[in-house]
Amino acid sequence: MAITLQSTVGGFTPEFMRKLPLVEQAMLAHGLEPAQFVISKDRATPPSVPFIGPFFYDYTVFVGDENFTVTEPNDARFLAYFMDRILASDEEPAPRRRAGLFGRFFRWMAQPI
Repeated sequence: MAITLQSTVGGFTPEFMRKLPLVEQAMLAHGLEPAQFVISKDRATPPSVPFIGPFFYDYTVFVGDENFTVTEPNDARFLAYFMDRILASDEEPAPRRRAGLFGRFFRWMAQPI
């Protein structure tokens, strides 16, 4: 089964709909069941001028009892973000060390005499 889509602002773009099967395939490849996901698209802010469309959208992803919301300007940006999260490693990346003044000082102090 496919991801369930909901929208209060006129649906999703044709490009989004064309790429959605690729996202679902990636989900299956990473052990996720697309049928458990619901994506809801809503206006991010109340309409200040009704004849101008929204500039940003809130995309809320529901999975079981959990959900998260991402604000993006269009469907393509949200889909790229969502795909990055699907493909992201389950492991936390190692923290980067900065080569600031203290880092250089401690490296200098650690060198043998």
